[in-house]
This record gives sequence, C-alpha cells and structure tokens, in this order.
Amino acid sequence: LVEIILGEKTGQAAIAKALDYVLKIKKTPIVVNDSRGFYTSRCFSTFLMEGMAMLEEGYGPALIDNVGRMTGMPRGPLEMHDDVALDLSYKIAKQTRQDLGDKYVPTEGEDIVAKMVEGGRFGRKNGKGFYDYDQKPKTIWKGLGELAPTTKGIDQPEAPTAFAQIDELKTRLLYRQAVEVARCWEEGVIDDPREADLGAILGWGFAPWTGGPISMIDGIGLAKFVETADRLAAAYGDRFKVPQLLRDMAAKNETFYGKFAPEKAAA
Repeated sequence: LVEIILGEKTGQAAIAKALDYVLKIKKTPIVVNDSRGFYTSRCFSTFLMEGMAMLEEGYGPALIDNVGRMTGMPRGPLEMHDDVALDLSYKIAKQTRQDLGDKYVPTEGEDIVAKMVEGGRFGRKNGKGFYDYDQKPKTIWKGLGELAPTTKGIDQPEAPTAFAQIDELKTRLLYRQAVEVARCWEEGVIDDPREADLGAILGWGFAPWTGGPISMIDGIGLAKFVETADRLAAAYGDRFKVPQLLRDMAAKNETFYGKFAPEKAAA
C-alpha cells in the first residue's frame, strides 16, 4: 500500500501523477487528507495501544498476543510493537507531547515503553523488546514482569466464562481500531469506504475476514456496533466513544457503503 496525503492546495494534476507513479511501481494507492498520523498509522497505533492497555491491566503478554492473532490480525499487538520499533513509539510520543502541550493525553503503556527504550530495548531491530530475539523461537523478555506484573488470566479453557473473556479481549482489539477509523471519517481524513477498507487490510493487516473496518461496522449493523462500543466505553474509557456520525447513521438505519458509495457521493 502507498498512502497519498493531500495538502490544502493539492491539485488534480498532482494527484493524477502520484496515482500513476504508484501504479507504475506496482503498489496499491489510496488517497486521504492530512491528519496527525494520517490514516493508516493513526488507526494501526490503536491496536498497539489497546494491547498496552491490556498489559497494564495485568494480562499476560502471551495471552495478549495470542488473542490478537485470534482476531485475524497477522501478529499480536506486542509482537507488532516490536516490529515497528519501540524507540519509534517513544519518539512519536515525545514529539506529540511537545506539539500539543497541555492538550496532550498520554497513551496506554507509554511509561512502560519509555522505561524499555531508556533501558536499551528498541524492539526487533536490536533484538530486544517485549521479546528477546537472540534465539529461535523468540521468548518473552523476563524483565517485562517487573514493569507489568501479570495479575489476570483466563478461566479454565473449557469453562464457558473463558470463551466470554477471550471474546471480550478480541472485541476490544477490533473495535478500538474500527472506532478510530470512524473518527477519521467524521474528521474528513477518509471519504471512500473502499479505500478505507483496502488501506486497513493492505496497510496494517486489519483482520481480512472482516472485509475491512468499514465493512465490519456495516456487517455488524450501525446500531449494534454503537451499542457495543458504548458498553466498552463505559467499562474501559472514552477511547471507545463513537463519533456522532455513527449515532446519526444508526438512528437512520444507514450503512457506509449505502450512504457513501462513490456514485451516491458524486450525485
């Protein structure tokens, strides 16, 4: 995937040339408007952050990553955090704090990542992150338990409550990303359901079985999606709070592909 970011004065000729170039190098382009984190990085980061929230809550790292894979994501959130580099997350948080000043809201697990980076653990690139990579298969870093003690687990595997607990964690990981996609839509960062879904699957590996976050929301149904997101927001915080756009669409029984299909948007 190649994400083409529009500036305020980007003209049609510039967009056409960018699209033509990306296609010539055999990549798949999407076009989005400017925003902090753009589209794919902004939404992908919520997968990592929800994994960090679970780590802070006391869930074990192996459980978090296994549940992440169970959603259909290519890797668990801690594994992927190692892949993209912990020091990158550290630098982004530092720069965002500097840019936003008093408006800055710390992200989940930010202190844990900071301590790891300051201790020389940058992720897969230097063989030290949530996992140690000096041998195969990789192993969870033993020191992680001191920064984030495991205090929660899943009931006996065959117990009905165990399935409910796992489903709750899976729902959190998927909904956290989908809610951020909806926020991007309301803010005008994206405006084509096809590009939103394509960008999510090809850009950060959003569970392909869903068809993408917009297709997932449509498939669940706006009303049901909002209902579940409201429950998650009440239980875990405003990070699951849906934008007003979704409430309005739910009230009218609308869908993204029904309301914002390209031919309807043009009309």
